Amino acid sequence: MKLYSGRSNRPLAQGIAEKLQIELGKVSIYNFSDGEISVAFEENIRNEDVYIIQSTTPPADNIMELLLMLDAARRASAHKVIAVIPYFGYGRQDRKDRPRVPIAARMFLDIISAVGVNRIICMDLHTSQIQGFANFPIDHLYSRIALFDRLKEFGLTEDSGVVLSPDMGSAKMSQSYAKKLHTGFALIDKRRPSPNKAVVANLVGDLEDKHVLIIDDMIDTAGTVCNASEVAMDKGARDVTCIATHPVLSGKAIQRLQEAPISKIIVCDTIDIPEEKKIDKLEIVSVADVFAESILRIDSGRSLSSMFELEL
Repeated sequence: MKLYSGRSNRPLAQGIAEKLQIELGKVSIYNFSDGEISVAFEENIRNEDVYIIQSTTPPADNIMELLLMLDAARRASAHKVIAVIPYFGYGRQDRKDRPRVPIAARMFLDIISAVGVNRIICMDLHTSQIQGFANFPIDHLYSRIALFDRLKEFGLTEDSGVVLSPDMGSAKMSQSYAKKLHTGFALIDKRRPSPNKAVVANLVGDLEDKHVLIIDDMIDTAGTVCNASEVAMDKGARDVTCIATHPVLSGKAIQRLQEAPISKIIVCDTIDIPEEKKIDKLEIVSVADVFAESILRIDSGRSLSSMFELEL
């Protein structure tokens, strides 16, 4: 087994390597003057199981870099090539919801399949149906394995806390958290008049005098969680904590989060956050343990599902 990292999230890759007690493999990645990417493995990987860690966050160069690494590994006669994609970019474009648009998530997997990969390991896909777009195994991990211990420290009960789903898409995940944390559950009915814009229409549930946890799969422009936090405070919540797996944090997200009535924002390190975006209320929980354990189980042929059964 050999572990390699692209340039999109080297800190997480280093964390996974440390948990596995191995060194990251040597690979040379640089850009030519015109922007083209060059990739070369600097050690023999013939007949090795090669794990390549790369989040496909913007810019799109991160996707190209992953594809080049996968192709290079296959052409170097690796035994198996496994793509570890902590954040699966373009996952939100998973269906044709209006005329003349692509299904980008399917297209991305088609390209990876054409390059040649044996399996993918990813975390908290925007929708689990994406797994059906590929004809090779996709191991779908859940960040709650890492987050739950942190959330238990809040000591919430049915009377003192409530998990608030900011939209219908997050309802199933939020209900799962509410059940395991033994808290109440509430739901916001949200309308999206245009991309990256959301408007709250209705609230179902009681937030009066409660500690509110808003749980979502990602924070992009932060409009959804900020709107939900304002609704929560307007409905009498004591305080609001936001929890998300993927800190995309694009556009004016940091400014909005700073100004929103949110006490703490807890995210995972599936995306490498620049220093200028690390505000005081932001707390980062590492998922290196989860990925390391999944790699160990895949390498030894053990079950991954038992990981999830014991998580809570």
